[in-house]
Amino acid sequence: MEELTLGFSDSKELYRCYMPFFKNGGLFIRSARQYKMGHSLALSVTLPDSLEPIVVTGKVAWVAPHGSQSANPAGIGVAFIDDKANLAGQIEKLLGGMQNSTDPTYTM
Repeated sequence: MEELTLGFSDSKELYRCYMPFFKNGGLFIRSARQYKMGHSLALSVTLPDSLEPIVVTGKVAWVAPHGSQSANPAGIGVAFIDDKANLAGQIEKLLGGMQNSTDPTYTM
């Protein structure tokens, strides 16, 4: 299984990438590479102010090809499948009230 390493230095970027509308949460990953829907990935995610990455497995559930929507970057949305470390919960705790923000994200 392919592993992608993601590091978030601030919560604003994490907010733009978090995809709470997936059942178990997910993340948008900027990428020019083409992925197919359902492609399995392992994500090694380092959250803001954290030193240790959290590993979660997921599947590609969103594809945004280059030039597809307004000024949003090309990339993929990975829905969390196996989240033993509760990454989604940790992200939601970090984002707190930002989740109700009207600021744009990279997806919806």
